[in-house]
Amino acid sequence: MHGLIIAFEGLDQSGKQTQTELLRDRLTDRQREVQLFSFPDYDTAIGAEIRHALCGERSYGPDAMQLLYVSNRYEWKQRMLDARAAGTILLCDRYLASSVAYGEAQGLDVEWLVEIQKYLPQPDLTILLDMSPEESGRRKSAGRDKYERDLVLLARVRDSYLRQAASGWVQIAAEQPREVVAAEVLAAVEQKL
Repeated sequence: MHGLIIAFEGLDQSGKQTQTELLRDRLTDRQREVQLFSFPDYDTAIGAEIRHALCGERSYGPDAMQLLYVSNRYEWKQRMLDARAAGTILLCDRYLASSVAYGEAQGLDVEWLVEIQKYLPQPDLTILLDMSPEESGRRKSAGRDKYERDLVLLARVRDSYLRQAASGWVQIAAEQPREVVAAEVLAAVEQKL
């Protein structure tokens, strides 16, 4: 059995965590080894710094923030490579495309955002759980970080995700019932197994 990296992308509250967990359960039922990753990983030193920035305790420009996000992924690079080589399926709640989407939405160069991530393990499948910024806001009205509160920024983030998705991603309407989304996710993943 070969390992895979499957990345779930989309705005906050689009169901990325829910769908990674549902997919994990379905794959483990099939006797597959699965690991979940969620980026940013706030439990690392770099991740803690990201959390401070998102809570307004630090002030970094968009480029420094993306360097932190990317560095946070590099902290996991070797473990991801080893797990995939051992046949494990890695499910990522956000991954490389998030830096492109949020960075591009803040005026950063897309080629630079891709370049600084080229040595990270690349996803075998990217699934965009697409929804509007307005629906994201309806699903979570309190406790939103500085990015989640900016609907104009989120509209640009969504535009970037949709542009990236045109390169061959699986795009699923996240506003559908959870079970419908899960069935579409599983159908896409089965083509890669």
